[in-house]
Amino acid sequence: MTAATRTESARNFAFVGHTDQGGRSDGTQIMVSDGYAYVAHPFSHGFSVIDVRDPRAPRPVNFVPCRPGTWTLALQVSGDILTVTEEFDFFGLTDEQGAHFAASTASGGGGIDSRHEIYRGRNEWFTSGLRVYDISDRANPRPIGFCEIPGFGLHRSWWTGGRYLYASASLDGFSDHVLVSIDMSDPTAPTLAGRFWIPGMWLAGGEEPTWTGRVALHHALVSGDLAASAWRDGGMALLDLADPARPELVSRLSWHPPYGGNTHTTLPLPDRGLVVVADEAGAEVGTEEQKRTWLVDVRAPHNPVPIATLPMPADQDYHAKGGVFGPHNLWENRPGAFVSSDLVFATYQSAGVRAFDISDQYQPREAGYFVPSPPERMVDPRPGIPPVLHSSDLFVAADGLTYVIDYNAGLHILQWQGE
Repeated sequence: MTAATRTESARNFAFVGHTDQGGRSDGTQIMVSDGYAYVAHPFSHGFSVIDVRDPRAPRPVNFVPCRPGTWTLALQVSGDILTVTEEFDFFGLTDEQGAHFAASTASGGGGIDSRHEIYRGRNEWFTSGLRVYDISDRANPRPIGFCEIPGFGLHRSWWTGGRYLYASASLDGFSDHVLVSIDMSDPTAPTLAGRFWIPGMWLAGGEEPTWTGRVALHHALVSGDLAASAWRDGGMALLDLADPARPELVSRLSWHPPYGGNTHTTLPLPDRGLVVVADEAGAEVGTEEQKRTWLVDVRAPHNPVPIATLPMPADQDYHAKGGVFGPHNLWENRPGAFVSSDLVFATYQSAGVRAFDISDQYQPREAGYFVPSPPERMVDPRPGIPPVLHSSDLFVAADGLTYVIDYNAGLHILQWQGE
């Protein structure tokens, strides 16, 4: 297929290559290391390894399945170590199981205990947590460690090497995902080290919610001893990680209500005293308040102040296009890859991948975009999902090669050509 048929619209990005990831065209997070991409699949239940040494002809070379009853939404790479989160597959619930899950969570029991037989009539026991792989042979991950989580498992994580990995965990007894730190000093035996939650989340401890909406950690990004964390309708929280076993709250900022909430990613830019905050669009365009990406001044960490929002994509009529329109994830400035405090890359679901110049934090502007063509086939099993592009995550290499994945459209490799 030609580059022209792979593109709806583009500015300052050039098409390089594409793969349907061996028929598993769904993805929620991507990492790239030494010419190999690792893609976490939400619907194909596992992760893929893709040879991208020739970015014009990416080639799937391996697939590693997850345990029955789980999904893999996130992975991290540092050196020769790959970590993969496994979590209970909530999309795999039957109507009866979904009702049981909702009732048990609402009652304060923290949901179905992780040792219950979740799939009735099947002789399988549900376990989930963090799986660790040796990728010294990049094409062939070798399992070396596992940290079981006493609950529904891990949603998303942050680890760039070092002793501690930070993840969002659905622990027994809590209303939703909280922050956990995992000691990675021995990758073959990772251990749960600490946890942090917003007051009102520990139902088993007798706490009662005092907030509005869904308060749940999506994930946190760490800079030094400070973490910027995203708490869905609970907004953004800055955490002190001087003692990773006992994270402490520095400040919290929430704009829900009156704004839509569902905060997904909080990117710290410490040299600018800023945090970029993306609120995830989660429903069909027009059925929820438009989600936005915020710039927050954190020069006074105890008093964060929102100062601007990024411009909304306007190269086409995304309301008429349908599907989900708005932010999903931000490029997270991973060490060794493309790192900038002036240029922000983001996925905007039906609007593809976007680049924003925030050198003037009070007047951010769009610097480029690439909107791939619609998916050739749908692997998302949810009923009624329109066949529209939904770009979900990206990895930006130091040379500007940009790897963009989608819920259905596979991996697109682009070249950033902007300023």
